[in-house]
Amino acid sequence: MSYFALALLAFALVTVYKGVVTVPQGTEYTIERFGKYRATFTPGLHWLVPYVDRVGRRLSMMEQVLDVPSQEVITKDNAMVGVDGVVFFQVLDAARAAYEVQNLQYAILNLTQTNLRTVMGSMDLDELLSQRDHINTRLLAVVDQATSPWGIKVTRIEIKDIQPPRDLVDSMARQMKAEREKRAQILEAEGARAAAILKAEGERQSKILQAEGEKQQAILDAEGRKEAAFRDAEARERQAEAEANATASVSAAIAQGNVQAINYFVATRYIEALKDIATSSNQKLVFMPLEAASVIGAIGGIAELAGKAAGQQAPSR
Repeated sequence: MSYFALALLAFALVTVYKGVVTVPQGTEYTIERFGKYRATFTPGLHWLVPYVDRVGRRLSMMEQVLDVPSQEVITKDNAMVGVDGVVFFQVLDAARAAYEVQNLQYAILNLTQTNLRTVMGSMDLDELLSQRDHINTRLLAVVDQATSPWGIKVTRIEIKDIQPPRDLVDSMARQMKAEREKRAQILEAEGARAAAILKAEGERQSKILQAEGEKQQAILDAEGRKEAAFRDAEARERQAEAEANATASVSAAIAQGNVQAINYFVATRYIEALKDIATSSNQKLVFMPLEAASVIGAIGGIAELAGKAAGQQAPSR
């Protein structure tokens, strides 16, 4: 009896152990009864019927990453490129993910690869290299719609690398270099053109300013000559007036019978002429003319006039 009791106790403990199920966080278990799906256990402690129910599939409910291996894709313009990427997905319905498709990750991988060839094969190489975001968006829409019946959600699809053929890469590098050289030449030509324009504009402004300066100088010179001519004419006018007054005075003296006045006038002019001859820089030797006696007589007449004038002024005191 004791052995039977021990065996019964051991059976009871094993039965209890098989009836207790602990589901960890981020995981869900599917429960099968005689091989048929019965329920889904979420994280926590659960009880099932031992020997009748069992755990069918253990599925992670966290977001998972699936690496898409590199593959060859022929573009619309017949260029062959190597492409690889990653897929991010999350199980939303554990029962459907467990029983709607066999080998879930393998199915997602093949579905992504086939749609990757379809999407990238409909684009030119230039579009392929410059529109990765567009490719990711199209792939995500197609794959997510195809995997929706499996109870999963494809959150992102990213293209990691696009590798064109080596000769095509070299050709693109040469094209890029030629394009940059072309832009550099254009910029250099535009710079030279701008510099020439600025230089021509500077020369034009310089000539304009120079012409304005010459014009102002000419105006000032003309005004100076005008002022000088006016003053010269005024001086000559005054000199002529003085000579006219002197001539009138001499004429009046002659008319009164004073012959010494004419002698004084002639002697003054004669002495001034001799002074000019004597002070000339080109004359080193001065010869007295034959009329020197007449000049001396004229001087004597001047002295006589001066004496008469002095005699006339003395009585007036």
